[in-house]
Amino acid sequence: MPSVCGRNSSPFDRSDNVDDVNRSDGDSTSQKRRLGGDPVAMEVRQISTQIKWKSPRRCVNSSPKTSAIGTEKDSMEGIVNLQKSQKTILTNDLTAKPNWNPIDTEQVSAVKEALHVSTAPSTVVCREDEQRRVLEFCKVCIEEEKAGSLYVCGCPGTGKSLSMEKVKQQVVDWAKEAGFHPPYVLSLNCTSLTNTSEIFSKIIGENQPKKKLNGSTSPLQQLQKLCSQQQQSSCSKMMLIIADELDYLITKDRAVIHDLFLLTTLPFSRFVLIGVANAIDLADRFLPRLQSLNCKPMVVTFRAYSKDQILRILQERLTVLPYIVFQPLALELCARKVAAASGDMRKALSVCRSALEMLEAEFRESTGNMNSISQEKGSLDKQTATGPEILEVQGNNVVRVDHMAVALSKTFKSPIVETIQSLPKHQQIILCSAVKFFRGGKKDTTVGELNKSYIDICKSVLIPPVGTLEFLGMCRVLNDQGLFKLGQSREEKFKRVTLKVDESDITFALQGIRFFRACLQ
Repeated sequence: MPSVCGRNSSPFDRSDNVDDVNRSDGDSTSQKRRLGGDPVAMEVRQISTQIKWKSPRRCVNSSPKTSAIGTEKDSMEGIVNLQKSQKTILTNDLTAKPNWNPIDTEQVSAVKEALHVSTAPSTVVCREDEQRRVLEFCKVCIEEEKAGSLYVCGCPGTGKSLSMEKVKQQVVDWAKEAGFHPPYVLSLNCTSLTNTSEIFSKIIGENQPKKKLNGSTSPLQQLQKLCSQQQQSSCSKMMLIIADELDYLITKDRAVIHDLFLLTTLPFSRFVLIGVANAIDLADRFLPRLQSLNCKPMVVTFRAYSKDQILRILQERLTVLPYIVFQPLALELCARKVAAASGDMRKALSVCRSALEMLEAEFRESTGNMNSISQEKGSLDKQTATGPEILEVQGNNVVRVDHMAVALSKTFKSPIVETIQSLPKHQQIILCSAVKFFRGGKKDTTVGELNKSYIDICKSVLIPPVGTLEFLGMCRVLNDQGLFKLGQSREEKFKRVTLKVDESDITFALQGIRFFRACLQ
């Protein structure tokens, strides 16, 4: 017969169970303290708190004899197993990647190759819609055995040429799978032609490689004759022509580019022409005759990359590497600046390579300095700094935000940034004081208040501040250079001061210097 609990007793008063519960509570409390700053542990704890505790009376499989301790133990075991599985997965992901060593020439070469413009990624991301439109156009032309023309335009570095290479292979693969004859493919860069009319020789040479050119007629005339009469062979193939840098064919009379597009309008033409260029209005400005004949080419525009697209493309390129090379904030800074300036992906890749070279130079200098110190101490054999030791000392073996900021400033030099970078040190400190002072939402202040902020910064970095009169003179200089705006007042210290440049320009200009990074924090 089961014993009846006393008035003050409970099912949890058994000593062994109480010890287990207390022990588990103590362990979880210590674990929280140990992992309080770990975002992974915080995420695991959030997941665990979502598991609802069930009362034994409300459980489907429970009975009046079910122990509440047993139910609590089962729930605790489920959470522990969840935490272990989460930690195991994260640990495996971290330990699977070797340490990145900026001194290892092979690793540096691999990163530079991944970020090189000529390296074609395995997948072309952020241009799926444009590729789909071009591919559908080619499919319709091949299915209906009908010639057509398409014009691809967009700013430099927006993925036009890379997408066309992808589409070219997709068209051939689709034709084979769908049971059509794969088209002849002629892909050329018009800048490689010795003269603009040579493109017609390239086309007829690809279309009829065994047929010799007749000296009495030009390649253009032969193509026009070929497209004006019905072909004897019933299985003659279509021909896909991708002409990159099409604007190179624009001559004074525009005859070549007109004749090229007119080939697709002839009655028996089997040419699918895709022209690629940067000029967005080329079809309107240089092909008015085609528009009058109602055969204006279809236009697909590649817009400039956004910040999120640039960031995604950079991450896609870096995923092939088995180690982390860039700080996430550094990549985001690069994406923001390039997207705001031009949206040119080639610029973003160039900036990342430049920042990588700065990190490489920094570690080479650290290696030389540590080796020279070891030689001076007379313990070169035992204390010579090797690559891993330097990484351990440095603690920052990835491309940081300051590296990226300097690389961006070299690539996108603005007059304001150059002006700020060329100022004397104390004037730069005054600008830092203004930035820190206006972060609270204030739009202006007095010269006296700004002077107090300037003195506080100088004391924090152990630099003697200048006198009041010299400070007022430097504020006037900043006003003359268009960085400050000084108001009117009888007393100098009561003049209102306003920043006339964006705070981000000041931060961007001075972020590459460690001293000013400390001032701006």
